[in-house]
Amino acid sequence: QVHLVESGGGLVQAGGSLRLSCVASGRTLSNSFMGWFRQAPGKDREFVAAIIWSGSSTYYADSVKGRFTISRDNAKTTVYLQMNSLKPEDTAVYYCGRRQYYSGHYYTSSEYAYWGQGTQVTVSS
Repeated sequence: QVHLVESGGGLVQAGGSLRLSCVASGRTLSNSFMGWFRQAPGKDREFVAAIIWSGSSTYYADSVKGRFTISRDNAKTTVYLQMNSLKPEDTAVYYCGRRQYYSGHYYTSSEYAYWGQGTQVTVSS
């Protein structure tokens, strides 16, 4: 069983930065493919970024490419999401997830079996 806890969200002005953290307990993340997703009110959960177990490959949604950076520290069982140049449209609850299934695409939320409770990010204009 994996328990994930996100933190680092908050209220920030457009153009600002935040760093989200996702800490795992109950099981190591060192062999896990991890992803960040977000969900705005009334919208589906959407892919933001993902990282393979070694950290050597990362993937981003087009909407955040060049602004967000995903990284991981397996020793600390933590995955990070550095968010720069934030925009009001980045406002959402951000979730980290551990990919459990490999029947589809990494950017599909149904591929992930474990989720944290989420952390709210609000970007004011």
